[in-house]
Amino acid sequence: MAKTKTSGSSKAARRRTRKKEGAIEVRRRKEFTYRGYSLPELQEMPFDKFVELLPARARRTINRGLNDEQKTFVDKVRTNEKEVLRTHRREIIILPDFVGRRIDVYNGKEFVRVDIKPEMIGHYLGEFALTRKPVKHSGPGVGATRSSKYMPLK
Repeated sequence: MAKTKTSGSSKAARRRTRKKEGAIEVRRRKEFTYRGYSLPELQEMPFDKFVELLPARARRTINRGLNDEQKTFVDKVRTNEKEVLRTHRREIIILPDFVGRRIDVYNGKEFVRVDIKPEMIGHYLGEFALTRKPVKHSGPGVGATRSSKYMPLK
């Protein structure tokens, strides 16, 4: 009795149907939360309650009070929605009001454009404008060492 070859075993058929079902399913992006609160909840939250959620260093910075330059910058960010703001203030803590804004932060040489995302809340502006470039080494320089003087031609 010869077996007739069909489309495969029942196990393979089940695998194919699972694969088709999986292809249709769209993965939902995980919603952002900061210490259990969503972004709209953080934006509506009173400032004193939000400060309690911050890590110790940021909380201490805000509790000691912002200086005049920092206060004016925070007010500018809250009032100007479309404008790209430039600042030398790298020590300002990113608040929920900053999300969606573009800020140019000075790194000591130039202004670096920073797009504020919800994941940046509680961090300092300076963390996103690096002050040092990564070192990119090339070949050995002339006269670097005795052994590097001889460079064979390819």
